[in-house]
Amino acid sequence: MQLEKIELFEIEMPLKDSFETSFGTTHNRRILLLKVWNKDGVTGWSECTAPLHPFYLHETIDTCWSIIKDFAVPMLAKAKVSCACEVSKVLAPIQGNRMAIGAVETALWDLEAKEKGIPLWHHLGGTQTEINCGVSIGIQSSLEKLVEVVTQEVESGYQRIKLKIKPGQDIELVKKIRSIYPDIFLSVDANSAYQFERDKEIFQELDDYNLLMIEQPLEAGDLIDHAKLQKLIQTKICLDESITRFRDARQAIEIDACRIINIKLGRVGGHVEAKKIQQFALENNVPVWCGGMLEAGIGRAHNIAMSTLAGFTLPGDVSASARYWKEDIIEPEVMVSSNGTIKAPSGAGIGFEIKESLIEKLTIKKESLSFNDL
Repeated sequence: MQLEKIELFEIEMPLKDSFETSFGTTHNRRILLLKVWNKDGVTGWSECTAPLHPFYLHETIDTCWSIIKDFAVPMLAKAKVSCACEVSKVLAPIQGNRMAIGAVETALWDLEAKEKGIPLWHHLGGTQTEINCGVSIGIQSSLEKLVEVVTQEVESGYQRIKLKIKPGQDIELVKKIRSIYPDIFLSVDANSAYQFERDKEIFQELDDYNLLMIEQPLEAGDLIDHAKLQKLIQTKICLDESITRFRDARQAIEIDACRIINIKLGRVGGHVEAKKIQQFALENNVPVWCGGMLEAGIGRAHNIAMSTLAGFTLPGDVSASARYWKEDIIEPEVMVSSNGTIKAPSGAGIGFEIKESLIEKLTIKKESLSFNDL
């Protein structure tokens, strides 16, 4: 692998419907895309999953742009990496900033798979040719609206329904959906909105509703209180924001702070770290699944590839492009079957064609960096 240049694009895409979680409501997605060339003109693409504001984690689109431009790319140029698996080691001196690192690393994985002429999922060691899909439903304006949205997604075939919750909008939502759909795989996601001492009774009450999991109920770094809460309830805790690298996953599993892990490719810093977490979880009989960050098609394609790895046994948040976008930036767009599955693509790399003309139309900021000039 001989890298020639990298381009950064910031695009803005309006969501078909607003998406509300415990930390805010999203109407439009500003998205950072990376395109990397080798000396032969082969290109790889990735999508940075950082949001606009530092409310999910500390990273934002603007911080990632800076880290990639001022640190990650010069470090790669100096190191002259020969394969995608070396990227995470070269960029290891950068503290935190996992989404920025992941964006660079995943672009090189796509490039390398295309150089070899094989699908990315196969290059990563994936074993599943079809992945199971669930769907994440944001906080709605009313119970009636929530029932309407859940019904639509159940009828679309999604295998797991996840409800976003926050203090004051939790038990009532679950009780209502369970009364209508007693047998579906149902989970809730709190996005760190609760506190152990103040709110533990809420989760003890949620134990009565046969949930698949309770995702990230407490603060991101609070493994101790998650372990305390797991001892109090039968429902499995799934950690999301708490898992930013392999070390976090290992420690969480060792102290029983969770019994399921949500692996988000950008949040953990790319495919190498995701595979380490997946392998350790598999060895310890802890199921994993792929979480979503309202990705456009490029990020969605990387998520599909990751989700083919062994151990991704629970339906992930990799849903159809049409749920979020009037027009996605890849073709064909990601489609979900009536059985709630997505087939791993057969094309080289991420397996989808990039709509570069649409990306140019949506671009509000762009910068090109030559590896030869660094």
